[in-house]
Amino acid sequence: MTGLQDRLTPEQVEAFGRELDELRQRVVADLGQADVDYIRKLIRTQRGLEVLGRGLLFAGFFPPAWVAGVAALSLSKILDNMEIGHNVMHGQYDWTRIPELSSRRFEWDTLAPAENWRHSHNYVHHTYTNVLAKDRDIGYGVLRMDPDQPWHPYYLGNPVYAALLAVFFQWGVMLHDLEVERLVRGERRWVELREVRARIRRKAARQIGKEYVLFPLLTGPLAPLTLLGNATANLTRNLWAFAIIFCGHFPADVESFTEEETANETRGQWYLRQILGSANITGGPLFHVLSGNLSHQIEHHLFPDLPARRYPRIAAEVRETCERYGLPYHTGPLHRQLASVAKKIVSLALPWTGRRRADRTSLTGDGSRSAA
Repeated sequence: MTGLQDRLTPEQVEAFGRELDELRQRVVADLGQADVDYIRKLIRTQRGLEVLGRGLLFAGFFPPAWVAGVAALSLSKILDNMEIGHNVMHGQYDWTRIPELSSRRFEWDTLAPAENWRHSHNYVHHTYTNVLAKDRDIGYGVLRMDPDQPWHPYYLGNPVYAALLAVFFQWGVMLHDLEVERLVRGERRWVELREVRARIRRKAARQIGKEYVLFPLLTGPLAPLTLLGNATANLTRNLWAFAIIFCGHFPADVESFTEEETANETRGQWYLRQILGSANITGGPLFHVLSGNLSHQIEHHLFPDLPARRYPRIAAEVRETCERYGLPYHTGPLHRQLASVAKKIVSLALPWTGRRRADRTSLTGDGSRSAA
């Protein structure tokens, strides 16, 4: 963000960080039974939708029942993936000491093994958010999503790779912890990934067996329709998750950083990086629930272990704080954020869309913003 170095001093960065720490502490002090009741009600709703959806597929010979079944199953998978699984596995409910809400015990209804995901997402992504060569969520190892990523002819296929990733998103997340691009470069050895691969095999066998063998067979002659219904529900969840996640990370105005720029980072600088490297999506209450409240990606990156239901309540205060310090607060409706992401995917496929670090401002070790 050009000119930011003129508006934010190192002292202001740390004062900004202290204000966010205080906000976090106020929320933590207020956590209680209402948060537990919310997530338990949501889990009951998700399970009810799954039972309803699978039940309706037994009447799949009647088109409206099949459509309703697929819709209910799709909603169930979206809730399980976004507002329940993602957030529980972030440790947002570990403070309750309730076993079924433990981040270490929870397993979600998707191909990615929870243990692998906790490493690639909770640790790698949230520690190194938007740090080039460290945060592997920048492009997921297959896309060019930042102009500071060196261009290669391979990236001419950027739009095609993005479309395939959207369709098969749960498969991409499942394979993410294999770090295939590092294997190709010789930075990792296949044997080092023995446990990661074993978890992938076990989880994939369970999910594929359940979705495409067991449940279709249970519906007898309707097995092909049930298989199609399950595949459609998975596709719906994949496309939705891809859209929400990419709109929170890759609209035009979000920034990236180098390892050098984030060396010896203070708490205030870490908060600043989350603000600059995230974007929100506007919408109503139901939209926020279905997005897992990742429509409040800024608040999530600032406070990943706070219950996501709290993000809409603190978003106005976070935004007001950013405005007082002259910091950007990227937000917009889904269609605008999607258009911005799509434009970036297409433009970064081309070789002339790179930029020199001197063309942008950067987060320096002393907390100021200056040309690199």
